Amino acid sequence: MTLEAYARERTQYRARVMAHKKNRTIHLGEHLTLIFEDELTVRYQVQEMLRVERIFEEEGIQGELDAYNPLVPDGRNLKATLMLEYPDLEERHKRLQDLIGVEDKVWIRVEGHEPVWAIADEDLERDNEQKTSSVHFLRFELSEDMARALKNGAGLAIGVDHPSYTARQETPPNVRSALAKDLS
Repeated sequence: MTLEAYARERTQYRARVMAHKKNRTIHLGEHLTLIFEDELTVRYQVQEMLRVERIFEEEGIQGELDAYNPLVPDGRNLKATLMLEYPDLEERHKRLQDLIGVEDKVWIRVEGHEPVWAIADEDLERDNEQKTSSVHFLRFELSEDMARALKNGAGLAIGVDHPSYTARQETPPNVRSALAKDLS
């Protein structure tokens, strides 16, 4: 949408996207959240970036699309934004030091299949020897059998197995159903 059209529609559009994200969000413990992306969530992020940065020229718009389009699943994978959430600044600084490599320790497991480990941060490195980032982008590649099982109602577990942070969550039916729709 143009910036003007988006300004008119933003309140309703945002409400629609936030409701949509509720079916695509998993909390692993108190401090790690995964939001599984799709075309609508990515479109919203692009619109927000264009709005905040006041981008209206074709070249700038294309740059935002090029940056965010890789987050849209392609029918054989699931893609997620991982957020490490520590409101206290001192605690966040310490925990981001402790959690180096956490993005590589996230997995999903379709019932009856082996876990699939995340492929993280394909666009750029988000950690260094001192700390990890509080935001990472993950891709989970599923086999045809896994995709079929998930679309047919198989359970889906999601977890993280890092020496400094472990959690596991069975996805609720609404989230599992939403993610299955991402698969072809």
